[in-house]
Amino acid sequence: MKTSLLSADEAGATGAQKTAAIPLSQHPDDAAMIRAAAELTRDLSTARPEYYWPDFLACTLVGYAALAIAIMADTTGGLLGWAALAIATLYRAGLFIHELTHIRPTALPGFRFAWNALIGVPLLVPSFMYEGVHSLHHARTRYGTKEDPEYLPLALMKPWTVPLFVIVSALGPIAVLVRYGVLAPLSLLSSALRRTVVERYSSLSINPDYRRRMPEGDFRRMWIVQETAASLWAITLLTLVATGIVPLRAFLIALAIHAGVVVINQFRTLVAHLWENDGDVMTVTGQYLDSVNVPPPAFLPALWAPVGLRYHALHHLLPGLPYHSLGEAHRRLVAALPANSRYHAASYDGLPGLLSTLVKSTFQRGR
Repeated sequence: MKTSLLSADEAGATGAQKTAAIPLSQHPDDAAMIRAAAELTRDLSTARPEYYWPDFLACTLVGYAALAIAIMADTTGGLLGWAALAIATLYRAGLFIHELTHIRPTALPGFRFAWNALIGVPLLVPSFMYEGVHSLHHARTRYGTKEDPEYLPLALMKPWTVPLFVIVSALGPIAVLVRYGVLAPLSLLSSALRRTVVERYSSLSINPDYRRRMPEGDFRRMWIVQETAASLWAITLLTLVATGIVPLRAFLIALAIHAGVVVINQFRTLVAHLWENDGDVMTVTGQYLDSVNVPPPAFLPALWAPVGLRYHALHHLLPGLPYHSLGEAHRRLVAALPANSRYHAASYDGLPGLLSTLVKSTFQRGR
């Protein structure tokens, strides 16, 4: 597996051979890969509740229990150990928001409600902030363009953008407290502020130019319910801290754990793609090659890219597959496709190599 930027594979070349690099937007579609991906995974598309519910509920229970123990810990070692466990498990539980954007609501009755009640509202990231946004990232003609809310050409930007990308994320918990505890109620008094809140502060996106549209229909009603619940929780929490009912120490520990979750996710985002596209519309294969798989035998990706996100390139090829099917889908495709298939070109060794490659690219190609 590679840890360097992608090179185009010519017909007849093996995966280990390198040829002259070409822009990802100019990669022709690998019809054989796309056809094999569809044909070999047809039986894996069903979201199975026996995976989703125990996984999500166990992570949520352990995460909140570890958070509570961390708050009560009377030693630094105990605090840090339990905080680390809380971050890891709440991070995994939180990433089920990604699954909510891809599975049909009827596939897992009650799962969306449970996720929002247990994770979305308490952590102030209700699912409406991702639903209707993430789908644009998968749109055939939007991926990697200025209309993609989840894309920045980071590999082509200045070197300082990479550390800034991570540092800013640490302020995420404070930002959502302000968004729901202050801006949401104030926006009821001003239509101009309301429009700004919806357009600028109601999506989990990284593209600063993205503007969200006002919600409509059933989605608007769901949005209002979730936003109201999150706003009431934020106001209640801030009030409890201000009045001393919730000790400041406990609040700050919980805030730090929340920040840890966001920062890990930001590191994962940094290596989810190669971030090499400069706004051009890309082929399906080009989008796949700009995305990253970090398959076994590496173990750590299961921690920093859980819930199937270690197969992010495969997910862009087959966005309808549930997270528990991606590992099997990858094994089938690796076994079935020849060595010169572009499928193998999206697999990498791990986070350090990917980060190093991204940083090097910003120094060499940053503008």
